[in-house]
Amino acid sequence: MSRSETVWIVDDDRSIRWVLEKALQQEGMTTQSFDSADGVMSRLARQQPDVIISDIRMPGASGLDLLARIREQHPRLPVIIMTAHSDLDSAVASYQGGAFEYLPKPFDVDEAVSLVKRANQHAQEQQGLEVPVALTRTPEIIGEAPAMQEVFRAIGRLSHSNITVLINGESGTGKELVAHALHRHSPRAASPFIALNMAAIPKDLMESELFGHEKGAFTGAANLRRGRFEQADGGTLFLDEIGDMPADTQTRLLRVLADGEFYRVGGHTPVKVDVRIIAATHQNLETLVHAGKFREDLFHRLNVIRIHIPRLSDRREDIPTLAKHFLSRAAQELAVEPKLLKSETEEYLKNLPWGGNVRQLENTCRWITVMASGREVHISDLPPELLNLPQDSAPVTNWEQALRQWADQALARGQSSLLDSAVPAFERIMIETALKHTAGRRRDAAVLLGWGRNTLTRKIKELGMKVDGGDDDEGEEG
Repeated sequence: MSRSETVWIVDDDRSIRWVLEKALQQEGMTTQSFDSADGVMSRLARQQPDVIISDIRMPGASGLDLLARIREQHPRLPVIIMTAHSDLDSAVASYQGGAFEYLPKPFDVDEAVSLVKRANQHAQEQQGLEVPVALTRTPEIIGEAPAMQEVFRAIGRLSHSNITVLINGESGTGKELVAHALHRHSPRAASPFIALNMAAIPKDLMESELFGHEKGAFTGAANLRRGRFEQADGGTLFLDEIGDMPADTQTRLLRVLADGEFYRVGGHTPVKVDVRIIAATHQNLETLVHAGKFREDLFHRLNVIRIHIPRLSDRREDIPTLAKHFLSRAAQELAVEPKLLKSETEEYLKNLPWGGNVRQLENTCRWITVMASGREVHISDLPPELLNLPQDSAPVTNWEQALRQWADQALARGQSSLLDSAVPAFERIMIETALKHTAGRRRDAAVLLGWGRNTLTRKIKELGMKVDGGDDDEGEEG
């Protein structure tokens, strides 16, 4: 950007305005700040900047109100929406309102500056973009983790499209929720959303399930049956676990995607449909293609836009919010008061492996709602399978966190005298590690540990450790 290019900053938080002003000015940009959207609206009648970066929620008119006015009067002016409310609703509303980009707080200042530069460049290259309309909230998809923000952005960007989408993610990550959101935030929102899990349908019934059958097509076909494609006509068909689709069904699906028509089982008249396909899988389709288990041409038909759903273990910061949501929902279903997780319980849950992802967390919250005796949930109130994990089963970021996790698990199992087992184990690990780093030289290992050599020798004997090699020189106590 050159010095002649101007950026307006709109936020009721003075500190945010100040940080952005300084960062943008250092890049040679001219800035002007506003503490409300109202001031910007009146100023736009006389002057127009190159880029506007605005908070979404402020006293008076909101950032979305400002965005709507700008889209009406200055459709080519790029607007970046900032928000501390990093949920799907905010992301989609921003994109649907015509925002250039959505920037969740707290943000990296360098990223914000880079985004402003891109907005200006994009405005120069792409003119007259269409603006969509605002949409409804999808509260089931929750996430402030960066990986989930990317998912929200993708849903927002696709909200004016009928394009085919392939969703990748492990079982339990919420692929169907994302498919629902893609449908709700699309031009087909008022039409049917039909979901079908390929792994749950017997192979010999799959074609009838997808394409329907004529009366008398096979034994037991007493009536004409419309398949999922016809049921989804005008709307969206979600094909979950697409990697489990049999080869012959893959061929028929490819023809429907290419021609927009098919024949019911036993039928001779083509059926024309207008269906958007969203497919999902926990498998690597490229690997299946290379192994000859999935058609390459079908893969390319499906892999137009791909969205990856992160594992729960890759978005641990979302676990407390998700747990609170699931506990509240379970309480509503059972007409009871919601359980409250104690802070140490939240921390414990954040450090579990969660092989079943969000679905496992949701089921855990249902269990807690039914089985926990008090309203406050202690670690000992958790399901037994979450208390009897291998000590190394949950990823940890430092040894103190690992120790805290071990102590929590041990106390939850009713153990006592923890130091009697923890201290010797700690000393043994430290000694083994130091000796490994010194190739068995005890004098050097003692220095690393802050001991004298005699102390190290005594500890090795007390702990019953068998240590090979080492030096025989006597050292001084340290």
